Amino acid sequence: MNLFDYITPQKGETFTTLLEHKNIKINRIVSSSKVESVEYIQDEDEWLVLLEGEATLLMEKKEKILTRGDILFIPAKAPHTILETSDGAVWLTVHIF
Repeated sequence: MNLFDYITPQKGETFTTLLEHKNIKINRIVSSSKVESVEYIQDEDEWLVLLEGEATLLMEKKEKILTRGDILFIPAKAPHTILETSDGAVWLTVHIF
């Protein structure tokens, strides 16, 4: 598998699990420019890197603008919302349970 071998969805996001092992889950997420703004509150910590594109998230009542190569750590139980993504944004997420 190649991380960059994907098709951008017409709307929303496509999640592909790359690895699940013990207390770790690694996903590739491909976003369209038409994502629904939903607040997430996860039970696990999440570390992410934006591999391609741009995204705007809302965390701690502040907008965080991510561009290619930016990383972010989201602690467990921290509310966060994806407000906007560029078409074809690609994320690598690591969930730590």
